[in-house]
Amino acid sequence: MIHLLLAIIYLAFISLGLPDALLGSAWPSMYQEFSVPVSYSGMIFMIIAAGTVISSLQSDRLTKWLGTGKVTAISVLMTAVALFGFSISDSFPALCLWAVPYGLGAGSVDAALNNYVALHYKSRHMSWLHCMWGIGASVGPYIMGWMLTGGFGWNMGYRTISFLQVGLTILLFVSLPLWRKQTTEAPDDSEISAAPEKEGRALSLREIIRIPGAKEMMFAFFCYSAVEQTVSLWASGYLVFHMGMSAENAAGFAGLFFIGITAGRFLSGFMTLKFNDTQMIRLGQVFILIGIIALVLPFGEMAALAGLLLLGFGCAPIYPSIIHSTPDNFGKDKSQAVMGVQMAFAYVGTLLMPPVFGFIANGISVSLFPVYLLLALAVMVFMHEKMLLKKRGFGRKRAAQSI
Repeated sequence: MIHLLLAIIYLAFISLGLPDALLGSAWPSMYQEFSVPVSYSGMIFMIIAAGTVISSLQSDRLTKWLGTGKVTAISVLMTAVALFGFSISDSFPALCLWAVPYGLGAGSVDAALNNYVALHYKSRHMSWLHCMWGIGASVGPYIMGWMLTGGFGWNMGYRTISFLQVGLTILLFVSLPLWRKQTTEAPDDSEISAAPEKEGRALSLREIIRIPGAKEMMFAFFCYSAVEQTVSLWASGYLVFHMGMSAENAAGFAGLFFIGITAGRFLSGFMTLKFNDTQMIRLGQVFILIGIIALVLPFGEMAALAGLLLLGFGCAPIYPSIIHSTPDNFGKDKSQAVMGVQMAFAYVGTLLMPPVFGFIANGISVSLFPVYLLLALAVMVFMHEKMLLKKRGFGRKRAAQSI
């Protein structure tokens, strides 16, 4: 039964990625219809992000109340309803209204599902599941583009993704008995019992932050998201305004970063058979550093393109490895609480740091792109290593007390 549930979780991750890039691909066709400036997509994005942060912070309380299966099913249902709401919206305020359940649903399911996989499955599955998310995020814009080129309109693109989410919701509700079994993978892939996820009380934000190493890991996750999303948003701009590449070519070559992430997460699943989560995070950080160096080497466009690919490979193992290491770093009983706040910090980094670089690029120069990434990487490395030191120190203290 554990393999059937795992297959459902894989489908869930693909489905979670489907709507993530829809707004960007559909907005050029949407904003004129609503008679608003093109920049207004940022308002919708901020509403979704704010809802995601709020629901991530509440994920521990919700999971202890409902369980991961119900949280996942209800959250996907909320997302499906919100996407359908997008498809029938005839005004910009209506889009903003539907963005609220969209964000609330996305944050809850992300934190709950990631923590469940971290607790119950091996590291390789975390990497491959996030690879599946990348596939979903790539397929979503393709479906939207197919609807637009076929003359069906952006509305039908959102509606199609909504129907796919409804199908997943039905599957999730039918599979609820599987979640309640609370099975996990042993080293030999046999099934063993796990601690019930509803045990204990929900921790307050103050209690979570006081956990040794928690603050450091949250800021490390913040910096990781800053790197990933700044590259995602500004890679094309760097190639155009600093490297002198045409906008058309830059748009295509910027996709090398996402190719690196998707391929890297697929390969990371196999590498976790040899390396642990900490080693995978450090390896990713080394690749990011090499990618940044490649961006500034005086070897022209090819070095910059290789740099983007290396940045993707570097980012690939960090996100899933940070998530998978959460129960080991902070304890299984606290992992859901820490996971929710970690995800909230990641979303804040996603929301805040790319626009900050936008101000830098506009006010000073886009050539500072590699410097900005290097600073974020340096803080990430420092915070992650500091967390590991605190974890080891806390472990020695507990061992001494038990003697």
